[in-house]
Amino acid sequence: MIYTIRVTSGQEKIIAQMLEKKSRAEKLDVYSVVYIENIKGYLFVEVPDKNVLAKLIQKVRHVKGFLKTPVKLEEIQKLIALTKQPTMVVEAGDMVEMSSGPFKGERAKVIKVDEPRDEVTVELVEVAVPIPITVKSKMVKMFQKASEREE
Repeated sequence: MIYTIRVTSGQEKIIAQMLEKKSRAEKLDVYSVVYIENIKGYLFVEVPDKNVLAKLIQKVRHVKGFLKTPVKLEEIQKLIALTKQPTMVVEAGDMVEMSSGPFKGERAKVIKVDEPRDEVTVELVEVAVPIPITVKSKMVKMFQKASEREE
């Protein structure tokens, strides 16, 4: 059965890790602990029954409780599908525009893409001395592909 746990918003990842460690240390029968990045304040835990869940969340900071009715796997799959955003394929040489942060509105050239960390290293174009800046990929939006500029 999959249950929903209410937690402090912004602490989902840390609590999921804490619950995983606790389940291993106490040898609880926990099959999975899932947090969905865009769903704040909730975690999903797969356990055989409510008693195991109660033992798992007992005395864990930032856990506010759990919903009594289990959730169907299909419902969680729908939530995951809703949170998936089309990933923008940015490559070295592409021109991007900074969409947030101190350089908002500035154009930059992509130097390096670090997919595992979800970061992009860019060089601002309209500055006297180009300095490489590493930002999260969601802070940039595509302006012009490198292949389009070369034509």
